[in-house]
Amino acid sequence: MKTLVYGAGVLGSYLAHVLIRGGNDVTMLARGSRAEELKQGGLVIRHYFQLKTTTDKVKVISTLAPEEHYDLIFVVMKCNDFPAVLPVLAANASSNIILVGNNPEAHDTQRILEELSGNKKNIAFGFQLSGGRREKDRMICVRAGGQMVLGALGGAVPFQDMLVRSFAHTQYKLSFLEDMDTWLKSHIITILPMNLATFAVKGDVKKLARNKKLLQQIITAMDEGFSVLEKLGYSVVPKGQVKAVRSYRKLTYMFLKLYHSLPVARMVAGSAQELVALNSAFDRLKQQAGIATPVWDELADRSGEI
Repeated sequence: MKTLVYGAGVLGSYLAHVLIRGGNDVTMLARGSRAEELKQGGLVIRHYFQLKTTTDKVKVISTLAPEEHYDLIFVVMKCNDFPAVLPVLAANASSNIILVGNNPEAHDTQRILEELSGNKKNIAFGFQLSGGRREKDRMICVRAGGQMVLGALGGAVPFQDMLVRSFAHTQYKLSFLEDMDTWLKSHIITILPMNLATFAVKGDVKKLARNKKLLQQIITAMDEGFSVLEKLGYSVVPKGQVKAVRSYRKLTYMFLKLYHSLPVARMVAGSAQELVALNSAFDRLKQQAGIATPVWDELADRSGEI
């Protein structure tokens, strides 16, 4: 399968590694020093839990020409970076595009891409359940076999069979959802309060793990966020998140305390720019719902980044 991974950060690099090992013809779009690293030393990943390092040869491009065709294009980047690449994707001849990352306003993103496009685009949205960080010329990758949840808006992914074939010879799991838009909105309700709290302690997750008040505020903020979605008619996906926050608050507190005491918590934090974009999207949802979220707002104020 001729595949382009547009974005060479931690998540894009791991996805490219999986696709290469699965026998696909993979190209990565990267720029600057990252492009030079890939060209000279290959795609190097240190797998955090597996205690191993892998190196893959990969083709690298720095621009996506309109006439260049790929069977699949995975765009793996932060939500605040999507708007800049939509015109490039629209001008390209390829049809099958998967936008991978946080995106609580997927319908708007799809509408803009379709309006800009000169040819029909089959669009899906996905989220890769892994994380990591840069370390010199390597990517530290946190994973457990690899998994992506994905789906289209208003129906099944039209190129689902192609996606299944591209991962057929990997240990990577694809989970297709009927309502990906709701999943993406639900996801920011769980991750944003945690990230806001992390910024409030300037990234010191161990300090956060010892702060009972801040951990409890995370849980209350999640509850407020779920109330916003419910008021707008969304059924939170997965449903167990709401039950954990409202019926098993003490267990949720213990989980957050344990999670933030582990080194892995430092590897899945979002960037300040993405948090700003996500929190702005949540504010728009909150305004539509007409619901106050005082604890969420306090976390955002304490973060110093929003």
